[in-house]
Amino acid sequence: MATMRNLIRRLKHRPGPNSGVTHHHKPAPPTHPRLPLRPGEVRDRYFSIRRQGLDPVEIRDFLHRVADELTTAQTALVAVREENVRIKNALREWQSAQAARHHYR
Repeated sequence: MATMRNLIRRLKHRPGPNSGVTHHHKPAPPTHPRLPLRPGEVRDRYFSIRRQGLDPVEIRDFLHRVADELTTAQTALVAVREENVRIKNALREWQSAQAARHHYR
């Protein structure tokens, strides 16, 4: 977990096209409610490079792996939510049928 925190601390936006120097930006304060992180946001992140810095290829590979896992998790979440709605609707229908059946006896 500490490694992930260190990696996240190093996340930076891509420097401008005319910039020969990588700038260090403070992250924007979180806004509430926080929007879910999207795979494209992970893939498009860039890191600042320092003299004894990080390997850009390793970083890109890691970010793509994280983005792929995020895609899988978000897809599964959508499927679970849809199934949850389906089950709730079926339960309501069953309860209504049971109530109607017992009400008229």
